[in-house]
Amino acid sequence: MWFDYATGDVISKLERLTVAYHESGHAVAGWFLEHTEPLLKVTIVPRGTAALGFAQYVPNENLLMTKEQLFDVTCMTLGGRAAEQELLGKISTGAQNDLEKVTKMTYAQVAVYGFSDKVGLLSFPQRDDAFEMTKPYSSKTGAIIDSEVREWVGKAYERTVQLIEEHKEHVAWIAELLLEKEVLHRKTWFKQGFQEEEDKASTDAKTIQDNNGSTPLEPEVLPA
Repeated sequence: MWFDYATGDVISKLERLTVAYHESGHAVAGWFLEHTEPLLKVTIVPRGTAALGFAQYVPNENLLMTKEQLFDVTCMTLGGRAAEQELLGKISTGAQNDLEKVTKMTYAQVAVYGFSDKVGLLSFPQRDDAFEMTKPYSSKTGAIIDSEVREWVGKAYERTVQLIEEHKEHVAWIAELLLEKEVLHRKTWFKQGFQEEEDKASTDAKTIQDNNGSTPLEPEVLPA
């Protein structure tokens, strides 16, 4: 068992390991996705029983978001569950809040923002009216919305699992650092493994550019 002196919580080694890999999954997914906000810090220090760890990002100040941005945010939110599945081989209840966010976000895209071709340019915002007993669409439309949401979340999770598989060394490395230090700030791990990744990508891109920009061979002129 592990006793957290800051909160007074007792956490088992297995729970602590699971939380470390879960939060590492969020961090790594967010790092390699194009449209996600920069990560400020990630920690496995519990905040009561509601959150055994969390990742903090730069606040999103965008007034508008595209479908592509929301897809990447969905993938990042699913990064914790994907890391548990792919690296630990078991999933836990730790993703409950993540799944709730993903569900609300995806239903909004399909049924409110008009992003679904199958639903069309229709918007059914959730009403807070407690006396609202009927939905403003047919059961057939409701079934289409449900089907679209499941399909979209499934595609996002498939992309997330692929990303975690591609960078599982980073996930394991961040998780081990979290188990050791408990709190990681962006500069802590950027200057280590992720900087090496960016340097390698930059070198590969330069090599490709140099090869593409090389002087073509002169055609051989044969004597008549």
